[in-house]
Amino acid sequence: MDLNSFFLMRHELLLLVIILLFVTAEIVIPRKKKGSTVHLAILLFGLHTALGFLTLEESSLFGGMFRTNSLIHFFKNVLNIGVLILLLQSADWLQKKIEKQNRGTEFFTLLFCSLLGMYFMISAGDFLMFYIGLELSTLPVAALAAYEIMKRKSSEAGIKLIFSAGLASGVSLFGISMLYATTGSIYFQDVIQVITTTNLTVLGFVLFFAGLAFKISLVPFHFWTADVYEGAPISVASYLSVISKGAAAFILMILLFTVLKPLMQVWENLIYVLALATMFTGNLFALRQHNMKRFLAFSSIAQAGFILLGLITGTQLGTATVVYFVMIYIFSNLAAFGVVQAISQKTGKENIVDYEGLYRTNPRLSLVMLLALFSLAGIPPVAGFFGKFFLFTAAASEGYYLLVFLAVVNVTISLYYYLLVVRAIFLRRGDNPVPHFSNQLYMRLGLAFTVIGILVLGLYSPLYDYIYELSGVFN
Repeated sequence: MDLNSFFLMRHELLLLVIILLFVTAEIVIPRKKKGSTVHLAILLFGLHTALGFLTLEESSLFGGMFRTNSLIHFFKNVLNIGVLILLLQSADWLQKKIEKQNRGTEFFTLLFCSLLGMYFMISAGDFLMFYIGLELSTLPVAALAAYEIMKRKSSEAGIKLIFSAGLASGVSLFGISMLYATTGSIYFQDVIQVITTTNLTVLGFVLFFAGLAFKISLVPFHFWTADVYEGAPISVASYLSVISKGAAAFILMILLFTVLKPLMQVWENLIYVLALATMFTGNLFALRQHNMKRFLAFSSIAQAGFILLGLITGTQLGTATVVYFVMIYIFSNLAAFGVVQAISQKTGKENIVDYEGLYRTNPRLSLVMLLALFSLAGIPPVAGFFGKFFLFTAAASEGYYLLVFLAVVNVTISLYYYLLVVRAIFLRRGDNPVPHFSNQLYMRLGLAFTVIGILVLGLYSPLYDYIYELSGVFN
């Protein structure tokens, strides 16, 4: 292995350099000037995101522990764009609250360490690399969930997340040990050649699957979601809902469609049941929510159920639809969380009733929220409609007609509660409406990128064709 081989790890090495720079900045930069770390973080990560679009060849390193191909490279770029938008939306909160407490560099270090773990998890070529990436992506987020140390709910969110994640991680590791016992290897290429449907293998798969189901918030592994989202800072809740969930869904898709493909008769039935349970639970509980963060938490649970419609197929079409839907979900959910963060930062209001009359005082924010909710609901012509349509097409192509019908029923349910928020914003007159305010430049840029993503992904069909071509590497 020569020096050029390490350029295959370009995403990981560049992000590691940025992390080390922030560790150094914590020591070198005087406390009075640490407000500039927000600008530094956005600049460096923006450069990192741009360099990520340089072409990268398909190969592997360290005897197959680390691998990369065109689809993995593409999805890492998608995650980078999502994190960059999140940083733009969080800049005002970081400057006004976190930097004043001299804890800005720690925030960026934890956030980037978590993203680095997701890189390794996505590029894993064996279960050891996968598990290391899983832990590295989870533990820093638990600290971020408790980052608002003056709020009791934030500390509670951190404790719930670390305990739940620890349990899920232990169960998943136990499942990996069972898979190793039956196959004699932890390398994906070796496992796929010898794995069979034995009782111990099935039990190991179920336990392993439970760990990833926790990160995706699939029922019944979703109980932590609403409480953690409500207590955590909005930026962290957005990260958990979008970046963490998207990465976990992607690696689960890779493992199901490659390493665990011989067990398809087992996991397709499991996913069928979980898809229905997750969609109905997320949508029905979202109807009862009044806090916007809890509302979006159960909405994200329901969206995870829709993702399973693509995972159940095991085909190239299913791969393309999952990646395409996750992209749309990232832009849509970031737009919704961005509006919630902007309002919470200025007024401290987070309940749906507080949004009554928002269109009369802040029409632009209202339109962004409208596009986000319409996309999450799947209303044409925004991107969410096409994302769900392709998922339904993929499931129907494999004969899951009842599942598709019940998914359409869930779309109808979700349309109702999304329109409740729209009604509050556009049709109701609140007694104490959110006053007019102007957002900082970074927030405006972040929201603008999400709007562009929602519209372009819905109207620019060649992008889906491009993703479909990339998806052939796993099928």
